[in-house]
Amino acid sequence: MPPQLLRILVVDDNHDNAEIVRKYLESTNDFAVAVAHDGDEAIAMYHESPFDVILLDVMMPGRDGWEVCRTIKSEPGRAGRTRVIMLTARDQLSDRRVALQSGADDFLEKPLELAKLLTAVRRNAAALAGGVKIPTTPAAPVTPPTQA
Repeated sequence: MPPQLLRILVVDDNHDNAEIVRKYLESTNDFAVAVAHDGDEAIAMYHESPFDVILLDVMMPGRDGWEVCRTIKSEPGRAGRTRVIMLTARDQLSDRRVALQSGADDFLEKPLELAKLLTAVRRNAAALAGGVKIPTTPAAPVTPPTQA
């Protein structure tokens, strides 16, 4: 039986950014990647099927990333099984504090460097004890975006 792929949910209201991240992560053949474009869709997808890692944009219309993170992390039973990495153009120390207070496990600043994103995903995969394959395959080259 092949090892289980790490399940990732990319949440970003910018469709282009979400697709760049999805394609990059899928190019490793180590991840099953789904995309949501707003907070409500992300929470609905999380309820339908568990994810190992959620890459969550902070600034979205409607429910922002902070609220989505708090909602996911407050759910009994499943919250400890999902790592949340906040993605934001906001780079103040206070934003990192809000991320941690919201329950986030990691924080990356935009514009994203795709290699750093992959490292963060792998680091958070390693933090998930048991059952999930920790990817080691290098990602295929992707033309980096000017802004993600």
